Amino acid sequence: MTVTRLFLLSLYASVRAALNECRSAPGVGRFGACMLLKELAVFDVLSTPIWVVHPFTECVVYANQASRTLSGDMSLNEMRNGIYSTCPETQLQHYLRYLDAMTEIFEVWTLQTAKGLQSVYCKTTLVETEDSGTLLLFEAVKLLAQNQSIHTGSRRYQRRNNGFFARFFMTNTAPMLLIDPQKEGRIVDANIAALRFYHYSDEEMRTKHTWQINTLGRDVIPIMNNIANMPGGHKPLNFTHILADGSLRHVQTYAGPVVLYNIRLMLCIIHDITEEVHLKKELEFSAAHDPLTGLLNRREFYRLVDAPSFIADGFCLLLIDIDHFKSINDIHGHQKGDEVLLVISRILETSVDREDKIYRWGGEEFLLFLPHSPIARALMVAEAIRQAVSEYQTLSVTVSIGVAEHHDGEAIDQLFYRVDKALYAAKNDGRNRVTRMPFDSAELLRNSGGAA
Repeated sequence: MTVTRLFLLSLYASVRAALNECRSAPGVGRFGACMLLKELAVFDVLSTPIWVVHPFTECVVYANQASRTLSGDMSLNEMRNGIYSTCPETQLQHYLRYLDAMTEIFEVWTLQTAKGLQSVYCKTTLVETEDSGTLLLFEAVKLLAQNQSIHTGSRRYQRRNNGFFARFFMTNTAPMLLIDPQKEGRIVDANIAALRFYHYSDEEMRTKHTWQINTLGRDVIPIMNNIANMPGGHKPLNFTHILADGSLRHVQTYAGPVVLYNIRLMLCIIHDITEEVHLKKELEFSAAHDPLTGLLNRREFYRLVDAPSFIADGFCLLLIDIDHFKSINDIHGHQKGDEVLLVISRILETSVDREDKIYRWGGEEFLLFLPHSPIARALMVAEAIRQAVSEYQTLSVTVSIGVAEHHDGEAIDQLFYRVDKALYAAKNDGRNRVTRMPFDSAELLRNSGGAA
């Protein structure tokens, strides 16, 4: 064996040992001794393809003979962003801080070979140089077959338990799901909090799609796709989710794109707002309803008629008052009085149509709003209510009812004045009766400030 051959073998062994040593050292694989750029030519003796790249300019500052033979005229960008390529970071400079804490980083490059496009596994190492500072060394450790390339380049997510994201994901107390939007919202991972919330095992959850746990079903897919195409950042969305036992929970979700191992997924953070929703509904109901009878209150009536969308067209008002209600409270007590109010409330509810609205106006008074009702129907409803109350044997009470029909140009306050006047007339005429107050155009003018 010639001296030159022995020297080359020795040099090869030294360079290979240096590469192995840098990867087996604690922390990062990094050449301890600084080199000059021209000294990188030592890697020409290796049969393993080597590329040395500047992390900021992303230019190849050195490529050995094996890499030049393998990649030909392909640029670094073409290799790193080919159809089979998988690169955790788009910007190489980000690897500088990662390699201080990680023992290895892999990239998969796409190469144009004599057999067509193939992919190659590259290990990343830091190289310290005197004239150019810290550089990135990529070593092609394995040329993958085409079927392996497709598999590697496919959207296959696998949790890396020792990584920061995995630790953050699994230990977070908020339920979190990783979703693949390109597979109809397939759930590819769920943290411990999510498994506890949905009551699924890890294996069961990974067989689900988001539309299977959402009451919207497949209608949620367009929403999910819109979020997936966002650059990131949107308002939380409210949904109703289905647990393993079939129960429903109101949730607020924030879903945003996340790139893991060069796979674009969606990270969905879930907040259970069921109790908040129920409390809100209770507060909204309390604000709009009478606490004793459950009927709408006076505030809701004015909210209805004062709304911009309200059309004052063809409706009637019925104002109902319980006769001698004060004596009921004085003789039998307020509990009996509340019982009377409740019974009459139920009679009213069974005497009107669904579109009609009933209000607890205050004390012993009730107001009925009958939309799209002519005066004839209003009088029939009023008389039916009066009879139902008087025939209720356990009550021994009666009601007086005033009825008025709305006319064009008449303000709500003017209409209410007429229905109140009709109720007053029913009381004066002996109670337990229905009285209609006809429309008086002259009175309308007087009340609106017209001619006396």
